Amino acid sequence: MSINQGEDARKKRKRGGVFGRLRRWFMAGLLATAPIGLTVWLVLAIVDWIDARVQPLLPREWWPSEYLPFEVPGVGLVIALVGITLIGALTAGFVGRMLMNTYERLLNRMPVIRGIYGFLKQVLEMVLENRTGSFREVVLCEFPRKDSWAIGFVTGVAGGQIGRLSDDEMVNVFVPTTPNPTSGYLVFIPRRELVPLSMTVEEGIKMIVSGGMVTPEETQPAALQEQQAVPANAVDRAEELQERRGPGA
Repeated sequence: MSINQGEDARKKRKRGGVFGRLRRWFMAGLLATAPIGLTVWLVLAIVDWIDARVQPLLPREWWPSEYLPFEVPGVGLVIALVGITLIGALTAGFVGRMLMNTYERLLNRMPVIRGIYGFLKQVLEMVLENRTGSFREVVLCEFPRKDSWAIGFVTGVAGGQIGRLSDDEMVNVFVPTTPNPTSGYLVFIPRRELVPLSMTVEEGIKMIVSGGMVTPEETQPAALQEQQAVPANAVDRAEELQERRGPGA
């Protein structure tokens, strides 16, 4: 009886070992092919979406598929890029700027449209023209309470009334939420209370979206890492400085 039980146990272990290896191989293959496959699928989907909306604007005799026995992907994308470039060249001249000013004056007379247009224009100018280095610095800030640190992105220097609230330089910090980084909180913090990080904006977004499971590797020297260590007593130093200034400071 004991011999039969030993043989059954060996068979189960062998069966479990085979299925375990197959499972590991399948997961390794999935990890190797899924990112590439999803990337290719997403790129092709974007190209097809642009082609479906741009190509019908051309005369049918200009379509490559009219002369070739197969579809040529990316025709609409190329036309869109060429068209945007030509529009940019036109708006850079005197006549183009005059037309754009007339166009903007018309939009500014529309109550709802002018708000949407102004907001989108400011965002695009900030991102595409890289004004004031916005969203180019990843920092740690104490949020939402003391001794609780969150990743944030510096979007610029606070101006106006907010900038005059403190003698220190106040900066705008966008603290995104996980796993959706498009929503979050805008906080105003003195720059001296921020801890700069060596990671890029892309690495910071990956860490936020993954909930901390994807952590960028440290590439800086050890001496610089020690300089950028999180100061646990940063808030205590700030409170002590405020006490020295007095209640009227």
